[in-house]
Amino acid sequence: MRTPRARALLLAIVLVLTGCASAARRPSSPAAPQSPSTTAPPAPGATNWLIYHANAQHTGLVSGLPTAGPLTLDWTARLDGAVYGQPLIIGSLVVAATENDSLYGLNRATGAVEWRTHVGTPVPLSALPCGDINPLGITGTPVYDPATKLVYAVAEQTGYQHVLYGLTLTGKVRFSRLLPTPDGHPRYDQQRAALAIDLGRVYVAFGGLFGDCGPYRGSVAGAPVSGSGPLISYLVPATREGAIWGTAGPVLGPGNTLYVTVGNGAATGPPYDGTDSVLELTAGLHRAGFFAPSTWASDNANDLDLGSMSPALLSNGMTLADGKRGTAYLLSTPHLGGIGGQLAKAPVCAAFGGPSVDGSVAYIPCEGGGMAAIEVAGGKLKVLWRGPGSASGSPVLGGGAVWVADWDSGTLYELSQATGRVQRRIGLGSPLPHFASPSLSGGLALIGTVHGVAAVRGV
Repeated sequence: MRTPRARALLLAIVLVLTGCASAARRPSSPAAPQSPSTTAPPAPGATNWLIYHANAQHTGLVSGLPTAGPLTLDWTARLDGAVYGQPLIIGSLVVAATENDSLYGLNRATGAVEWRTHVGTPVPLSALPCGDINPLGITGTPVYDPATKLVYAVAEQTGYQHVLYGLTLTGKVRFSRLLPTPDGHPRYDQQRAALAIDLGRVYVAFGGLFGDCGPYRGSVAGAPVSGSGPLISYLVPATREGAIWGTAGPVLGPGNTLYVTVGNGAATGPPYDGTDSVLELTAGLHRAGFFAPSTWASDNANDLDLGSMSPALLSNGMTLADGKRGTAYLLSTPHLGGIGGQLAKAPVCAAFGGPSVDGSVAYIPCEGGGMAAIEVAGGKLKVLWRGPGSASGSPVLGGGAVWVADWDSGTLYELSQATGRVQRRIGLGSPLPHFASPSLSGGLALIGTVHGVAAVRGV
């Protein structure tokens, strides 16, 4: 005969085991949205990922994560389109945006859909003059502002309109605002760069479609976070092209400055047209400084510009820039140096995507030949190591490891931050969009796929 105390203990054990069994079941394809359970503001700490590469400086580095361990595919969420941007993590909520012009709120622990907000009709590739995304909806990584408690995203919609949305953490649209592209040619403009926030404005960068067709010019627009008020903008002073499309988007620098890279322009000889460059912009979107390689004319003529990778701002007051030519340039962050004004340069790799930074080391996404860890010391660039040749995604740092994806095979790699050695890898069950980059939260890495979001445990 069991005593009342023994019966109570047995009941508690059964309940615990039942709960564990329930928690182990992960949905591979969430169905209809459930009632929202995440309405509280985000908790502080390393569990949040509110912007591309974790912070306004886009270092991709988060501290306080557990040491990386064995990897398992925890859950996958099949959504209504490809997820090109990084998922945001806000408390127990994951926010993902799709090319079908939808935003989702997912349960961080299970991947279950808590809400879905469909904001418009994306543009089919057949209606575009060129391009490689079908359909074209929300491509740039959204951003969350703790001050307004809104998620901001830009959707391209039928009619070649770019619309800025502000949504609550329950998926309610607080405002929508047409965002005219500063060049006046929205049919040829693509919003691929991650969004940024500073001093009460959302900053949105524009480039062209894949193929560089039409009369577009690269630009950055700034809109008040309230959703109303005057817009500001910067327009690349080229006759055409000069895309600002690097996936990391504007990077916040000292004194509320913004740093972006600019792609190739139409000019292949003097006078210089402001393209193939690193720009320092004020919060009001005035150019405060720039750098361009002395080879800018040849870069433009051969599509070998700097615009393919966003700048890496290091802790020692230096900036590292690299692009399609494969030459890395070391610049002084406060004084970029103008044409040919680099402090040092070295051949590294053709770089595409968003870099990560830990102190004076930059982790560069390379297309072919393996990503590169580059140390800056004594005014020189030194390649410390290279990663797997097929892992061309944009790396992030956490748990003592570098996390980088092979988008063709749909594989996530865990590399030693010290040596680049492959410690673990895991298949995600889906190909990934180009330049894919994971978000880190506690023991999870979350990454957008061509079908939705995958969550890996062990990070």
